[in-house]
Amino acid sequence: MGFDPRQWSTSRSRAQDQGADPRVTVNLTALLAENEALRREVRRLQRELERQRRQQWVQSPRWQEPSASPPPRVSADQVRRWGEAMAQQAGWTDLRQSGLEALVDRLNRSSFHPQLSLQQRLDRLVSGLGTDLLSAVGRRATKKGMAVLAAFALYGVRASEWLDEDPARVVAELRQRLRPNSSRRTRTDQRSTDQRSTDQRSSDRRQSSAQAWTSSSDALAVLGLQDGASQEAIKQAFRRLVKQHHPDMGGSAEAFRRISEAYQSLMT
Repeated sequence: MGFDPRQWSTSRSRAQDQGADPRVTVNLTALLAENEALRREVRRLQRELERQRRQQWVQSPRWQEPSASPPPRVSADQVRRWGEAMAQQAGWTDLRQSGLEALVDRLNRSSFHPQLSLQQRLDRLVSGLGTDLLSAVGRRATKKGMAVLAAFALYGVRASEWLDEDPARVVAELRQRLRPNSSRRTRTDQRSTDQRSTDQRSSDRRQSSAQAWTSSSDALAVLGLQDGASQEAIKQAFRRLVKQHHPDMGGSAEAFRRISEAYQSLMT
């Protein structure tokens, strides 16, 4: 400010010589020391603040090491091991890759979401399962890889359990699903007979369903509801039970069929 307190003593002596009596601080050294101590404390606080800022910046998310990606739900090693286990079972030679490809397509079209591919259906059940499975099998699937895909199309999310614990049953089930019609007929006769058989089965199924649900109380009991339940309650119960008993989620196919028939009976 243009004034040095250390010169106060000279000014005070001059003022005393002139008869003046200015009021000045006599403890000038203590004030200067205190002023210097305050400056050092300010510098220390500034350094500490800068250190805290640097530490916070380094620990921010953009400086974190990228977390390791989760392991795939199905690996190429698992697919290879499952394929080799099935290849050692009785009946493996009866399976054909073209037949397995057709079986995968047929099972997928008859699933709960027929418009989805196998990869999309599995990804809906368990996030990333279908993507990891197709990646592990590879673009050019061998017979063993196609058999693994057929197992997942058949058993859904529980396929890995069956492939690990009972590959013989998986092969037997695939053979049964691929078993052709035994009689030799012309294509025209075969189409005509198959159509009549399909119509007869549909008729028998409708009659059986009508006989099974002669009472709405029985259908409501299957859905866990009581008489007088609203349509909204019926729909909610049906959605809950479908998720619980769907074969893709490890449920019983028979229970799933009864639930569906009971719901159709109540809604129609």
